[in-house]
Amino acid sequence: MSGRKGRARGTPKTVPGGPDAGLQERLALAQEAARRGAEVLRRRFGTIDFRNIEKKGPKDFVTAVDLEAEEAVVGFLESQTPDLGIVAEERPERPSADGLSWVIDPLDGTTNYVHQYPFFAVSVALVQGNTPLVGVVLDPLRNEEFTALRGGGAFLNGDRIQTSAVRSLSSALMLTGFPFRAIALLGSYIRSFEAVLRSTVGVRRDGSAALDLCHVACGRADGFWELRLSPWDIAAGHLLVEEAGGRSTDFVGGNSQWHTGDILASNGHLHTTLIRLLRESFPGYR
Repeated sequence: MSGRKGRARGTPKTVPGGPDAGLQERLALAQEAARRGAEVLRRRFGTIDFRNIEKKGPKDFVTAVDLEAEEAVVGFLESQTPDLGIVAEERPERPSADGLSWVIDPLDGTTNYVHQYPFFAVSVALVQGNTPLVGVVLDPLRNEEFTALRGGGAFLNGDRIQTSAVRSLSSALMLTGFPFRAIALLGSYIRSFEAVLRSTVGVRRDGSAALDLCHVACGRADGFWELRLSPWDIAAGHLLVEEAGGRSTDFVGGNSQWHTGDILASNGHLHTTLIRLLRESFPGYR
């Protein structure tokens, strides 16, 4: 057997000695908020008028659906937790005095969404500084809800998940995203792509970092790397990977991903080897 199975069924969300009731309550709020955003995405899927699509930058789109979904998510969370900060993709940041904030991507995979490519998600995380405490990623079309609590494990539709047991890079399936926000680094990225592709059974690029991280968390893939992501792209997925038994760092094993957006996630067994490949591909990377 390859050791790829990633779900252990039947584990309850609340366990003795697990996270406190306050975090459990915040998780329930994050789930409800994500479900409200997902309902907007389901209802509007296939209705986008390309004439109403705006560009924030090259290959970086924002639509009326992004804004409507964000309003559904943020509006609910603001009504329930008015004292917490809000960091969301399509609006100015609202700071929190104690550093506790909701970090929200109402539509991760907008380019996919407008082309009706069925791979996108809502991502909601509760973060203290740079430490995610609660994470929810909801895939509206597959009805897959990934949830995690710091210290409480990771789950898919209520069943505990875990990263794969794959220990050899030659047996690994990797995920990535193309660095459209970092074209200056394209040469180095292509080197990393070639190095990983030559060393593994394959590389997939689907267009939603939040879901890619979830698929590492539940053992469908063994690792993921991408450049220049934003905190809302990775906050919930980062927690899911760690709570499922994996590792999520920057390209050299540190925590600068929160500032650089350069993230490497894996099942943990492959992390050191993947760091070596990325260091060779990005000479001088710190």
